[in-house]
Amino acid sequence: MGNLKEANYLIAYYSRKGNNYVSGKIVDLPVGNTEVAANIIEEIIGGELFHIDTVQTYPKDYTETTNVAKRELNSNARPELADYLESIDAYDVIFLGYPNWWGTAPMAVFTFLEEHDFSGKTIIPFCTHEGSGFGHSEKDIAEACPNATILQGLAIHGTSVNFSKKDIANWLNKNGVI
Repeated sequence: MGNLKEANYLIAYYSRKGNNYVSGKIVDLPVGNTEVAANIIEEIIGGELFHIDTVQTYPKDYTETTNVAKRELNSNARPELADYLESIDAYDVIFLGYPNWWGTAPMAVFTFLEEHDFSGKTIIPFCTHEGSGFGHSEKDIAEACPNATILQGLAIHGTSVNFSKKDIANWLNKNGVI
């Protein structure tokens, strides 16, 4: 991919609103942290937003959700998605956002990745977390999309996501997008 500033962008993200772990306590988020970050990216560069969501909803309780997420990870599950993109052919750059669940992206993100051929595409990951950064998610994405170019991602601490516009803009600039 040549000039990323003139690329067609897809901002695909998985995000959990509601009961979430933030700064050591459980709080109710009206908008999930990863969705906040995705919206900031879209505000800065444009592009199309796509919310990766599952048919089977996760439990409302945060701890119960983490237990389901761990079972999905351990069984390498691929949860069915509520909506699918027909094609990613029109996009040059895919921003891929997710919360860090048990050291990697939620299994629904891998369902999304396996639905499409990312050959020749540029993937730029971003994740939200409460202290664990990317974990091994960047490596996992590279393994799932071996024919894509993976650029430097951005790990955003969930508690600071509402104040991360400058950090996101700096990261987009560093990756040659703006």
